[in-house]
Amino acid sequence: MSRGPVGVAVIGAGVISKQYLDNLTGFPDITVHVIADLFPEAAKARAEEYGIAEFGTPELALNHPDVEIIVNLTIPAAHVEVATAAVRAGKHVWSEKPFSLDRESGLSLLKEAHDAGLRLGCAPDTFLGAGLQTARRVIERGDVGVPLTAQTVLQTPGPESWHPNPGFLFQPGAGPLFDMGPYYVTALVQTFGSIRRVAALGSKARATRVIGTGPKAGEEFTVEVPTHVSALAQFEDGRSSHSIFSFESPRTRMGFVEITGSEATLSLPDPNYFDGDLQICRIGETDWTSIPTAGPANGRGMGVLDMARSVRAGTPHRATGQLAYHVLDTMVSVSESIDSGEFVDVASNAPSSAPLPVDWAPTDATLDGVRA
Repeated sequence: MSRGPVGVAVIGAGVISKQYLDNLTGFPDITVHVIADLFPEAAKARAEEYGIAEFGTPELALNHPDVEIIVNLTIPAAHVEVATAAVRAGKHVWSEKPFSLDRESGLSLLKEAHDAGLRLGCAPDTFLGAGLQTARRVIERGDVGVPLTAQTVLQTPGPESWHPNPGFLFQPGAGPLFDMGPYYVTALVQTFGSIRRVAALGSKARATRVIGTGPKAGEEFTVEVPTHVSALAQFEDGRSSHSIFSFESPRTRMGFVEITGSEATLSLPDPNYFDGDLQICRIGETDWTSIPTAGPANGRGMGVLDMARSVRAGTPHRATGQLAYHVLDTMVSVSESIDSGEFVDVASNAPSSAPLPVDWAPTDATLDGVRA
């Protein structure tokens, strides 16, 4: 039987890897053995920054005998390719979102991992943080009455103002829907369950954009996807939500998620973060009342840790590939609705996940003995 910390390798040494490594290197139940990238110099720089002994190409990570989980932080277009290679190498996989760019490759990955007896996990894991876990507890204890509808809003001018290489965020598999949508759709699915059908409109304000920062500042790139999406979703029990995902707004409005119930409206924290403010406005009241949050909020990598501990314990992890595929299936359906002008059915289902205990402590060492 397995003992001790779970061995991890990170493939992809880009911007997001820093947020993951800040946390993964501080979780005693995880040991990061390798940083890998198609550009070995990037892997070397990141490994040296965090004191990781080994670095190199993805093959080093895939073939490393002490690595049990591959943390796949590559660009969206490479997610399935890298995850499939990891499964074939006998590794569990945690991927950044989106799970895949299309249904076919996503389903193929799910089947291959299932047949191999390996786990798939996927961002966002923000729903494991204190903010959204507290919201879940508030809703489940009946504070809003029966949850009925939801609204979400994501509006920004676009990431080209701050990202040094933003072109991929305006290509298929990205845009505001696929880049930021997973946070909001996951939060909705965690509240209302699986989505059954969607309808949407989309637009693109301009054909090109200009990089605003970094060594490529001033370079122009092509916009290939809608940069404003308005979507309706109907859930399996008939409840509904309305969402806006936009890279076209001079006014930044991020993290707006409201759940309206029969007795109150609940304002949730920004689903892109692990903590945040929770407020409730009850029938007959005009002011919001704050609700304190409780639980861990360590940040990106909590889902990897949950998977690692679950591997040792032989229990289900929470941010599963099946959940991520349902979110992907929903977003693909939204995109298809934009093209067709019709409602589109969502065929997949999202499994419910167990709540995270309030005292779940990422910085505690829990895997020194035989798995529980």
